[in-house]
Amino acid sequence: MTAILTARNLSKTYGATRVLHGLDMSIAAGESVAILGQSGSGKTTLLSLLAGLESPDGGQVFFDGQDLGGIKADALARLRGKSMGIIFQEYHLVPSLTARENVTLPLEIQGDKQPGPKADALLERVGLAARARHYPHQLSGGEQQRVAIARALAADPRLLFADEPTGNLDESTAEEVESLIFSLIAEQGLTALVVTHNQALAARCSRILTLHLGRFG
Repeated sequence: MTAILTARNLSKTYGATRVLHGLDMSIAAGESVAILGQSGSGKTTLLSLLAGLESPDGGQVFFDGQDLGGIKADALARLRGKSMGIIFQEYHLVPSLTARENVTLPLEIQGDKQPGPKADALLERVGLAARARHYPHQLSGGEQQRVAIARALAADPRLLFADEPTGNLDESTAEEVESLIFSLIAEQGLTALVVTHNQALAARCSRILTLHLGRFG
């Protein structure tokens, strides 16, 4: 299968601390891969580099054969907005926007003049049609994460990143959100990269890479 995402000799240092040590990996189109590791293993840093949110100190990241390091910041932002969806552990919803407005935001950035119907359909799919006009502070943690999932899928990304997507949720809600994420991945035929310390969540993916102190092992 063709690789949609490839990392070659990827490294990252913060101050005097080497966080990632020359990592190589690739993800095939349609594959779901878990990066499993404990806190401090470097998994969130790796996700940030793979998504082009940060730049590596060494090595390269290729998306669809294109070197992210060779793309200017504005073009990289457009690429990420069009082709990548990201689900964050902390949700990162805009507090002054309703659930519906948070989902329409990436569509509006992409130039969609009528984003409402698609946002409504996504909110219905994640079970929040009745909460569309509520603000983040009026939603539970699980509901906020469902909005974040809908937002991540709004622009029809080819690649979905999820950073500890259930890390802030209670066990019951976490199981519901996990099932929702993987149902949507299957329905839309997405390529997915999930970083987590949760072995049960990682086991839902088709492949697991274990990261320990910045190295795969």
